[in-house]
Amino acid sequence: MSTSAAAVPAVDARTGLGAAPVSRGHLNENGAAPVSIERLWPGEDAAAFVRHYWLPRWRLADGTLLRQQVLEYPTANLVIEDEEVALHRARRGLSVKTLSGHGWAFGAMLRPGVARGLCGTSVRTLPSSVPLADGVPAGFQHHALLLPGVDGVTARIRDAMRTGDDRGAVDAIEAWLGTLPPPGAEARLVDAIVEAVEADRTITRVEQLAERFGLGVRHLQRLVAGHIGFGPKWLIQRYRLQEAAAALRSPAPPLLADLAAELGYADQAHFGREFKAVVGTTPGAYAADAGRGR
Repeated sequence: MSTSAAAVPAVDARTGLGAAPVSRGHLNENGAAPVSIERLWPGEDAAAFVRHYWLPRWRLADGTLLRQQVLEYPTANLVIEDEEVALHRARRGLSVKTLSGHGWAFGAMLRPGVARGLCGTSVRTLPSSVPLADGVPAGFQHHALLLPGVDGVTARIRDAMRTGDDRGAVDAIEAWLGTLPPPGAEARLVDAIVEAVEADRTITRVEQLAERFGLGVRHLQRLVAGHIGFGPKWLIQRYRLQEAAAALRSPAPPLLADLAAELGYADQAHFGREFKAVVGTTPGAYAADAGRGR
């Protein structure tokens, strides 16, 4: 089943950083495509804030467009690109980004309990993308989340990414994270809740999750929604669909009825409806497309 986020990382010989596992969230990631995504674990201190770093680079032929589909993890990402820096919270459905030309991005996938502390408000109230800045021009303050020191770390990360210095980019953000107050008890509880759903596929109902952590259902709903933007029912669905998509992309995808049962669905029809509603295609069609892409 799913690998826990707490798994011991291997060390990348090129960067000296812990190499993170392949993401289950990218639905059409293909190693043969002109896009590379380096995924790296954070250092020990930064791990209180960051689940892992993801550093995509791409170079496409003129006129070529590449549509990236992502079933996002239930957390927020701090993303630095050539011309913008923003906090992106998870979307309810599929996230789609179209790449062209050549470029890069530096992403820090935050631990689920972190974003609310950075924002100072419920993540549920935020738009899908919030610009970050030390300060913004008069009259535009309401458009950006103001975080001390973010402009300086953004400049250092951009310099490092433009020269292919992954270690320098990670060192820069981890030095900045070291200036922030550590996540509190509530944030750590949310992390534990999310990790339990990821690691234990027997959790298929909100009531089971509430009982696991000794919380009332309404308390659990408010807690999870305030930190990741959506409630625990969505959280359970998100991990089941990531697991399903990963299985369907494998060289030998399972029978749909077997996969539905393994993931705790009442039947194959229920699984198929939920998969299509979020991913936009049936499980069978998705498996067939993934097989043609290999």
